[in-house]
Amino acid sequence: MTTSTVVSVDGGITAPRSFRTAGVACGLKPSGLDLALIVSDDVASAAGIFTTNLAVAAPVVLSREQLRRSNGRATVIVVNSKCANACTGDAGMLAAREMVATTAHRLECDPKHVLVASTGVIGMHLDTYKVACGIDEAVRSLSRDAHLSAAKAIMTTDTSPKEAAVRVATPAGIYTIGGMVKGAGMIEPLMATMLGFLTTDAAIDPVTLHRALVEVADDTFNAITVDGECSTNDTVFMLANGASNVPIDTASYPFFVAGLRELCSGLAQEIVRGGEGATKLITVRVTGARSNNEAKQAARLMANSPLVKTALHGGDPNWGRLVAVAGRAGVAFDLTRARVEIGPTVLFSDSTVFADREPAAAEYLQGREVEITVNLGTGSNGTAMIWTCDFSAEYVHINADYRT
Repeated sequence: MTTSTVVSVDGGITAPRSFRTAGVACGLKPSGLDLALIVSDDVASAAGIFTTNLAVAAPVVLSREQLRRSNGRATVIVVNSKCANACTGDAGMLAAREMVATTAHRLECDPKHVLVASTGVIGMHLDTYKVACGIDEAVRSLSRDAHLSAAKAIMTTDTSPKEAAVRVATPAGIYTIGGMVKGAGMIEPLMATMLGFLTTDAAIDPVTLHRALVEVADDTFNAITVDGECSTNDTVFMLANGASNVPIDTASYPFFVAGLRELCSGLAQEIVRGGEGATKLITVRVTGARSNNEAKQAARLMANSPLVKTALHGGDPNWGRLVAVAGRAGVAFDLTRARVEIGPTVLFSDSTVFADREPAAAEYLQGREVEITVNLGTGSNGTAMIWTCDFSAEYVHINADYRT
C-alpha cells in the first residue's frame, strides 16, 4: 500500500483505543449534562490551539501554562458547560486550578497532565463545589461507550451533539482519529473553534502533533463563521496516546494530516449547521483573487455580512450585496471582469446583469445547503472557501435572551 484510505466509523471521541470518557450532570445547568472528562489510559502527546481574543478566559490561560509545563503531554481533559469562567479575575484562575487539582487527585495522575476547558456565560463565577461533585461522578462513570453523553455535556445553545471518527489505513498500519465539538454562536475563532476535542491512537510526538493540528485547523475550524464573533474561550485540544503502535514519521505524516483534515472538515461544517438560528449551510467561494490570503479576506467578509446572510435566509438572490462586499474588502477587485454565481446560476458577469435568471437562483436558495461563488476579476488564481450560515429571527431571539 502506497496510499492511505480513510473511512468513517462509530465511537466519536473514544473510537481510538485506550480512551474513555464520561458526560454527567453536576447542576451548573438547570437540567441536562454539563461536565465531561476525556481520559487516556496512558500519558499522551498533547496539542492545543486557542482563541486570539485578548479577553482570554481562565481555562485558556491555565491550559496554555499546562502544555508548557508538561512539554506537550496530558492524560485527561476536563470541561464544563454553562459557565465560561471568563472575566472572573483571580477567582476564575483559582477555580480553573481547582478543576485541575480535583481531577488529578481523583484519577491519581500528575496535575500537569490535566487540561481544562469551559464554555457558557461570560462573567459568571464557576461553582467549584458542583464541579468537584461532577468530577467524582464522571470518574466513576468513565467508559468507551459514553462518547455521546460527553458530546451532549459540552453543548450550550447547540441544537444537537456533534461527534465523528475515522479509521486511517496506511502502509505503516491502521489507526483511528475521533472527535467532538460544540459551537452555536460566537464562531469566528481565527485560531480554533468554540470548543473541540480530538483523540488518536497513532503514535506521534507533541511537536509534530501541534504542527498537524495547526495545519488542518487553517482550512477547517478557521474556515467557518456563524456571526463573526471570536469567543474568550475558543479551544481545540488533541491527544495522541500511541495505543495503535503505528508511528507517524516523515513518510506517514501526509496520511495523518489527510485523515485529520477529513474528520475536522466534517466537524467544522456541523458547527455551522448547528449555528444559532441557522437554517442553511452556506459555502462561500472566492476565486480570481490576487492571492489565497486576499481571497480568504473577501470570503470572510461575505460570510459575515448581515445583509448577505439575511438575503440568503429569505431566499433572495441579491447578488449586488456580494459585489458590494467584494468592492469594500480591501483586496484587488475589477468590477468589469467580476462574476457572481448562486449555485449553478450566473447572475452577473463582465458588467452584464442576467435578471431573467433570478427565479432559478431563488428556487435554488430554498435548499438547506447552498453555494455562492464570486470571482474578483483580477485574472489571478487566488482562491478560498468559508462555511457560514444564514441569519434568522431565531438568532436574534437566542442572543437577546441568552442570559435570561
